[in-house]
Amino acid sequence: MKKGLFIVLIIFLSSCKSKAVLVGTNSPSSTAANENVLTSKKITQNHYSNKNEFSTLYIRSSAKYRDENNAQSVSAEIKIKKGEKILVSIRVLGITVAKALITPNEVKYYEKISGTYFEGNYESLSQWLGTDLNYTKIQNMLVGQPIDDLTKDNYSFAMMDNFYKLNSIQDKTEKSFFFDTEHFLLKKQEIMQPEQERTFEVSYPNFQDFATAILPASLLINAVQKKGKTNISIDYNSITFNEELSFPYSVPNGYDRIFIK
Repeated sequence: MKKGLFIVLIIFLSSCKSKAVLVGTNSPSSTAANENVLTSKKITQNHYSNKNEFSTLYIRSSAKYRDENNAQSVSAEIKIKKGEKILVSIRVLGITVAKALITPNEVKYYEKISGTYFEGNYESLSQWLGTDLNYTKIQNMLVGQPIDDLTKDNYSFAMMDNFYKLNSIQDKTEKSFFFDTEHFLLKKQEIMQPEQERTFEVSYPNFQDFATAILPASLLINAVQKKGKTNISIDYNSITFNEELSFPYSVPNGYDRIFIK
């Protein structure tokens, strides 16, 4: 498995067992008449009022990766202890080929095929990917939340393609967040850096409504850099809430440490 594939998967991936119900995200209807009185602050408040209460998540998912030279399908087991750690296990044909442990302080992962492992903070990964990363942003991305805290910045508001769009431009980086007009769920988030010819986009086609949280049913990731394009689709096949989870991680003997430049 390519180093790039695994890094992208672990970063952009990711006791209530009620049956999931897809939440509709149709074009504006009842909310259209209120468009003129909406503000970016009100949209932010409405979005964050959606239920998002959990202590742990256990997600079984399938993922497809494609760039200009390669394509691969894997399964991924994602364990999240909210605000503390994320463990991702990547499997091919039922065999664990890679594992990652993500915490607020560092990212660790190893790959079985190459016999290599990585340990480091978010600075090197941020430089490699071309956008600032931290634990909260990765966790938010996995659970269908904006990577940034929208209450801590000023955003312009507009209607675009039947969605509410909040937009911000700082330090030559443009960030956009698109919300459906019925439930104010996040449908897409974009980071654009035109001077570096770099774009990163995460879309959420559908959501699942559980008793304590509304979570994505799938996410689509599109990353464009000078060196090429990467597309990843992730389907959440099952989600379990608030169970006691273990987060076992240890690098096998004999693996070589790698450094990201």
